[in-house]
Amino acid sequence: MIIKENMLKIAANSDISVLLQGESGCGKEVAARYIHGRSARSRGPFVAVNCGAIASNLAESILEGARKGAYTGANSEQVGVVRASSGGTLFLDEIGEMPMEQQCKLLRILQERSVMPLGATTNIPVDFRLICATNRNLRDEVAAGRFREDLYFRLNVFPIKLPALRDRSDFENIAQELWAEANMSPSNPLPGYRALPLSPAELYKLKIQRWPGNVRQLKNVLQRYALLKPYSASLQEILNEEFASPDSATARSAALESAALPRLYDPTRQYIPTRQNNSAPHREIILAELRKNNWNKSATALKLGISRGSLTYQIRKHGLELQTQGNVMVTGL
Repeated sequence: MIIKENMLKIAANSDISVLLQGESGCGKEVAARYIHGRSARSRGPFVAVNCGAIASNLAESILEGARKGAYTGANSEQVGVVRASSGGTLFLDEIGEMPMEQQCKLLRILQERSVMPLGATTNIPVDFRLICATNRNLRDEVAAGRFREDLYFRLNVFPIKLPALRDRSDFENIAQELWAEANMSPSNPLPGYRALPLSPAELYKLKIQRWPGNVRQLKNVLQRYALLKPYSASLQEILNEEFASPDSATARSAALESAALPRLYDPTRQYIPTRQNNSAPHREIILAELRKNNWNKSATALKLGISRGSLTYQIRKHGLELQTQGNVMVTGL
């Protein structure tokens, strides 16, 4: 079995059309850029187009361009994405979203390897390499009558199935690369702070998740962690929030809305945490306990049954940052 990285290298060494298939967020555009960057066309342009975002009334001019004055508002020559990719690669993302009328235009372009801009009377030859991507099963789309069979066979010359993040054997390498990238962000809140590579324990916590959003979702989580880790936030807290059950979150929200605010916390008794599934205390409970303990975070964390780092994270999350004004600790409320 040829591994996927080798498939990408083989594709890069040729000039045939490539069809990248995989779940949303699994890195199809990254793979397309990998192929382009290692191909003989690497010095040419890489033009990426989301087929689902092309308005039907503009499809022809976007794909093939238009002469000046071809229609109202065409005040200058429009090249179109096909000619713009001449000498390089045209990447059509979400090709399965392309309407039938646009599919017909694309089929003609691929058959003739030329375009006819709006207002023109002759075809213009174009030399480009095509890479398409989809998260749909195009065979099923053909069977359902939503995708042209003749276009499918034009595109399915060299299909590459990209695995979901949860199925990749190089998960740790991907996570470390994204973590290093996240820590290079200029928005790092503490100048001079240098993050260490992810620990084996942190990698394990990441790897056991399902990651329905694939690489895109993992990148978002690691960027959030890089921003909050200097303030003692734990990776587990961020993962708990990212993968919280929508049903349980809705139930907690409904319960809080139905309860009177004064009943959320009773200052006459000692608060005993009853958290389940690592859920965090509610904002009003945190604020009340902070007030009771004169804004002492260590004492408050002990009462709430969470770590001091967790409390610091929750304070920042809920906008309860403490500011010293003389000898009095106050909130930003």
